[in-house]
Amino acid sequence: MTTFQLTINNGLAVVTLDRGRSNAINHQMVKELITCIKTLEQDTSVDGLILTGKPGFFSSGVDLIEAYEYNEEQSRALWTDFLQLQRMMVAFKKPMVAAISGHCPAGGCIMTICSDYRVMADGPFIIGLNEIPVGIIVPDSVFNVYSFWLGEHKAYQYLMEGKLLKVQEALDVGLVDEISASENLLSTAERKIRTYMQLNPVTWSQSKLNLRKELIDKLSTDPTAALNSMLEQWWAPETRKGLQMLIQNLKSKSATAQ
Repeated sequence: MTTFQLTINNGLAVVTLDRGRSNAINHQMVKELITCIKTLEQDTSVDGLILTGKPGFFSSGVDLIEAYEYNEEQSRALWTDFLQLQRMMVAFKKPMVAAISGHCPAGGCIMTICSDYRVMADGPFIIGLNEIPVGIIVPDSVFNVYSFWLGEHKAYQYLMEGKLLKVQEALDVGLVDEISASENLLSTAERKIRTYMQLNPVTWSQSKLNLRKELIDKLSTDPTAALNSMLEQWWAPETRKGLQMLIQNLKSKSATAQ
């Protein structure tokens, strides 16, 4: 695995995203995470999972600079596998806590809302789903997971305006469950997940799957139509032009930060 680090200690797996400064998600990361989630779910020595990132960034979302260069086949594979990863994480039967170490927009946010509990580092960070302003059509599967936590009213409004929330705002609306000082983030997440891990695993897991049954069923429907719509808009000239401008800004910020 080259896009994250994995440690396992006393039944607890910690996946630390590790791809560049901002942990931007490319197809390789998605595929590696799919393999990892499958393995951890089947590993009887693993009783829980913490997903985290680097100080300052959990993940900036999909790597638009790389994804822009994908051809049509590669683009379809990326989004197909990303939606598969989302389904797998939502249906992960063991406890999963997201330790959100910094900025967490778009695809990064999608990964965290698949978890059972979210602890976010205190600081000048943002979290939320801003796909629509970027030019990406939001599939219903993303709305279903977002609204599972926020309710349909807020999820709808936030998605339609691409709202990004500050840390306290995210706590206030239930997008995150707890705020922690950055230096205590992992210990706070571990303390929470071990309270889950102390409970009877069969009772806990089956209850989780029961409570998420409607959500899992929604995410298990054929995503082809939604993908076709997303990809048609992804390749539309106006979207490509907007992405070019966004990518130029990203490259300028990256050069300034170096």
